[in-house]
Amino acid sequence: MDAPRAIAADPAFRRDVIEGLSAPIRAIPARWFYDRRGSELFEEITRLPEYYLTRTETALLEAHCPEVARIAGTGAAIVEFGSGASVKTRILLRSADPSAYVPIDISGDFLRDAAAEIAAEFPRVAVYPVEGDFMRAIALPAAVAGVPKLGFFPGSTIGNMVAGTSVDLLRAMKATLGVGAWLLIGMDRVKDPAELLRAYDDPGGVTAAFNMNLIERINRELGGDVPLDAFRHKVVWNDERSRIEMHLEAVRDVRFGVDGLRFAMKAGETIHTENSHKYGARDARFMLHAGGWAIEREWSDAEARFSIFLARAEAERRAP
Repeated sequence: MDAPRAIAADPAFRRDVIEGLSAPIRAIPARWFYDRRGSELFEEITRLPEYYLTRTETALLEAHCPEVARIAGTGAAIVEFGSGASVKTRILLRSADPSAYVPIDISGDFLRDAAAEIAAEFPRVAVYPVEGDFMRAIALPAAVAGVPKLGFFPGSTIGNMVAGTSVDLLRAMKATLGVGAWLLIGMDRVKDPAELLRAYDDPGGVTAAFNMNLIERINRELGGDVPLDAFRHKVVWNDERSRIEMHLEAVRDVRFGVDGLRFAMKAGETIHTENSHKYGARDARFMLHAGGWAIEREWSDAEARFSIFLARAEAERRAP
């Protein structure tokens, strides 16, 4: 049987998949989870009882967004990196009374639907959706050029990246928003590995479907013939690197094609699809400073399971 014909695919997606499958340690960046179906599945994950992150962060935002508004001021343009369904954004929008909202997301259809809902719910806020990869500096709409900026990056998405990439991202955010801009960012904390494993391998299999959807996307967009039944969702706690890891593990020897190239994997070999780093008390602060952000406030829940930080973009310093 011929492999499925590829539909139009993002060239960066094709490059990352081919390079990732060809590497000695196979890995595909987590940002490619988020096609429309992946974005829908992630929103479902956030509602799972095992997924403590969303509930904890939402409570923190509800408690402290009024203080964020007092510090950062009202009337700013809120720029959300990786906006998804913009659920938590509504908490910030109600407190900060912004002049504009700029959601940035890699999943265009999902982005536009969510932006339309926000525009209908907050008619006084101008909404300017931007489809793009926020891992690099992005040109914001001209309409917000002279408006103060408040960046928003909830969900501890920063934890998906290794330390060097996280710092690069923080610097890209600074370049996008400008010196003097504010950033409200969530970061997950180190805790009992058993609790972490439950959160990323729920008994209902939603997170497994989210992980496996990457294979379906590869088959659909890159003309792949990767057999779904040859892989399973695998989650491990890597204590040395302080992170949860998600993998797609081959359950048998398998051969498959992607974009006209052939690949082979033995049973037990994996494709590393996501990291979720968890931060100690000083780790997050050090990373923000390295990215060019001065911390103004930190808020955590009573059990120190999750933290949100309000930081301001500093001018470049050539001396300590």
